Amino acid sequence: MSGGDKFQDFEETLEALVAISSSQPEKLIGVKNELKALVDQHAETKQIMMQMLQEVAQHEENVGQRLLDVEEEKKRREKELDSLEEQLRQCTAKSQTMDSELQFLQNELDMLRSSEDDLNALAREVDEDTTEIIPSAIHVVNLFHVITKIKWECDTESHILKGVHYGKDLATPIQIDTSVQSPCDVSDKLWRFVNPEW
Repeated sequence: MSGGDKFQDFEETLEALVAISSSQPEKLIGVKNELKALVDQHAETKQIMMQMLQEVAQHEENVGQRLLDVEEEKKRREKELDSLEEQLRQCTAKSQTMDSELQFLQNELDMLRSSEDDLNALAREVDEDTTEIIPSAIHVVNLFHVITKIKWECDTESHILKGVHYGKDLATPIQIDTSVQSPCDVSDKLWRFVNPEW
């Protein structure tokens, strides 16, 4: 039975109560009981409605709190995403810098390898020249020693001639500074050590 039907019944009951109040007191007691039952039912319905409204309000509050929590989580995730994007930008910039440095170092390495190849080629040429020239130079020096009996020191300054002449009876040290004497004077001094008798 709906609330409108109950109030209509209540009005009908009041009308019946007025009509029979003077002639039928037992009907009045029945109406009174019916009225009490109606009031009790109304109070129970009101209590149920209040409870339902409280539950709806609690539900709305819970939904609102969850919505706030979701918004807060969304903001936190957005900040985290911004931070990750910034880190990605920094890493990308660092990677580009490292790529440039790596390219520079690779170019330097290529230049060093090229220089090493050039040095190896030059070393081969020197080895070939040494193989051909040094034996003949050694032969000339040995021949010069046999003729002059002079043994030269090689670790002197370039303008100093230093050595020892091994004569018949004694060894004579030689030290001539070519920067202060003419080549002719130097030659004369050296020829004096040579024995004209073979």
